[in-house]
Amino acid sequence: MPHHEVAEASHLSRRDFVKACTAAAAAVGLPAWAGEKMAENVAKGHKPSVIWLHFQECTGCTESLLRASSPDVATLILDLVSLDHHETLAAAAGYQLEAALEKAMHENAGKYVLVVEGAIPLKDDGVYCQVGGRKAVDMLKAVADKAAAVIAIGSCASWGGVPSASPNPTGATGVPMVLKGKEVLTLPGCPANPHNLLGTVLQFATFGSLPKRDDKGRPDFAYGRVIHDDCPRRAHFDNGRFAQAFGDPGHRNGWCLYKLGCKGPQTHANCSLLHFCEVPGAWPIGIGHPCIGCTEQGIVFNVPINQNLPIDRPTAPMAYPTIGSNQGQVGAMAAGLGGLVLGAVAGAGYVASRKLTVQVRRAEGEAPEKKP
Repeated sequence: MPHHEVAEASHLSRRDFVKACTAAAAAVGLPAWAGEKMAENVAKGHKPSVIWLHFQECTGCTESLLRASSPDVATLILDLVSLDHHETLAAAAGYQLEAALEKAMHENAGKYVLVVEGAIPLKDDGVYCQVGGRKAVDMLKAVADKAAAVIAIGSCASWGGVPSASPNPTGATGVPMVLKGKEVLTLPGCPANPHNLLGTVLQFATFGSLPKRDDKGRPDFAYGRVIHDDCPRRAHFDNGRFAQAFGDPGHRNGWCLYKLGCKGPQTHANCSLLHFCEVPGAWPIGIGHPCIGCTEQGIVFNVPINQNLPIDRPTAPMAYPTIGSNQGQVGAMAAGLGGLVLGAVAGAGYVASRKLTVQVRRAEGEAPEKKP
C-alpha cells in the first residue's frame, strides 16, 4: 500500500507516518534513514505479524502500550505491525479468539514475532494459569516453536516479576527459563516502555536482526546504562545534596533521592531518557519517587523500597563533598608551588608552539621567523 493510502486509512499524513517510523527507529538507537526504510517496508505491506500472549500479570505493559501517543495504538496495530492475536485488544472471544490464534500461527509460521506478557507457573505441573483450557507452559512452548523471534515484555515475562516474589506459591518464572535453548529478548520493567518494544519489532521486520543484548537478553540501547548515569538529579548527588524525607525542602527542590532508597545506581534501564506516554517527567524519579529497581530481578520485590544499596558503578567524580564539608584554605607555600607549576606549563607550551611554527614555515618553504 502506498504511503498516501496508508495515511488515509489511519488519518495520518505521509509526513506523520514517516515520523512515527523514525521515532520507533530512534528508540532503538537507529539512524533516521532506518525509520524511512521501515516506512517503505510497511507501505509495501511488509508488516510484521505479532502474536501476543498473556499469562500471570496485571496487563500493565499492555496498558502502557495503550497510552502511547507517538505513535498511538491505532497506528501501531493497524499500520506499523499486524497484531494478529491479543486477548485484551481483540474484538473476538472464546472459540473465535482461539481460532484467530491458530490461523495467525499457520499463515505466518516461521515469520511471526511472539510477544509474551506475564510469568509462567511451573509448580504442580503448571495448573495455576490456563487459557482456553491449555496450561500456560504448554501454550507458550507451542506458539514459540513456530516463532521467528520471541520477546518477553515486562519483568513478569522476563524473569518472574511479582508472581515470583517469595514465597512464590505457583512456581512462577520467566520466558527464558521455560524456553531453554531458544533465543529470547527480554524487556523488563513494571511496566516496560512500549517504544522499546516497537523499535525492536520494527528493526526485526526491516533488517531481520534483533538489537545487541546483554547476558540477560536485554537490548543494550535500553539497558546498557544504569538510571543513575543519566538521572536529572545526578548533579545533586555529586554535590552531596540529598532529600532526607518526603516533602522536606530538599525533596521539593529536586535533590537526589538516594537516601530515600532510590535504586537508580543499580537499575539498568532508559527511563531517565525515554519517559512514558511522551509526557516529560512521567517516570518515578520525575514525579519525586525513588526508583524501585523494577528491571532487576534481585532488587524489586526483594529489597525494601526504603533500603539503600551500594553504588556499583560510580562515575566521575568518584567521591563527592557533603553540602556542609570543610573546604579548607590555600596556604602561601601551596600558592607558590602552584605558581611555579603553572609557569612551567605555560613556558613549555610557548616553546612547543614556537617549534611547531618553525616546522610549518620550513614545510611551506618560508624562511623561519627571526627570534625577537
